[in-house]
Amino acid sequence: MTFLQVSQVVAGYGPHDEILKKVGMEVSPGEIVSILGPNGAGKSTLLKAVAGLVAPRSGSIDFVGASIAGLKPREVSRRGVVFVPQENNIFRSMTIEENLEIGGYLDRVEYKTRLAQVYDRMPEIAARRRDLGDALSGGQRQLLAMAMALMVGPKLMLLDEPTAGLSPAAAERLLEMVRSIRDDGVSIAMVEQNAIQALGISDRAYILVDGQNARSGPAQELLHDKDIRQIFLGEK
Repeated sequence: MTFLQVSQVVAGYGPHDEILKKVGMEVSPGEIVSILGPNGAGKSTLLKAVAGLVAPRSGSIDFVGASIAGLKPREVSRRGVVFVPQENNIFRSMTIEENLEIGGYLDRVEYKTRLAQVYDRMPEIAARRRDLGDALSGGQRQLLAMAMALMVGPKLMLLDEPTAGLSPAAAERLLEMVRSIRDDGVSIAMVEQNAIQALGISDRAYILVDGQNARSGPAQELLHDKDIRQIFLGEK
């Protein structure tokens, strides 16, 4: 069963700005799908179109059999799709617990249950629940951003370069958390510059070039394709 289906989407940030040029993508239940490609390929724009932050000019975006194309971000979140941006993804002047409370605003009935689940999943976040977001390391801020997304009770999480700026060790821990979240039933669509590591935990991947689909397939197949590694992953 197709969970998310994006077909022939054209989108951009201005009337004459065409970033996505008939892009397509699918995510099935229980999958991690990576979106890879060079800078400016339209990877983040694709996630934002799904999340309702960029309105598609044409094409379709269907989630669990219903169109979400052009819906406001809050309505997309209510359908179970949450977006975690690369930057400015937490409230630094608020405590961790206050950030999580904001993340859980859509469903107050489940707030306490989800808060307990988040703290159980991320003990380093739980231990610092009274600390301000500004006191966290880069890796901890990314964990908090994902924790805020989990407070919505999502079916699909959209991650925009979650390991950007992190040390190799912190990036590895974060990607393990991504896999753990998937294992608990949340599908993942993820934009990543760290292509080899992303393919290593993904089920499938799409490679975009100049706003268009260039290649797609099983992640392990792409990971071991010499042409892909040379052209898109920078290996010689």
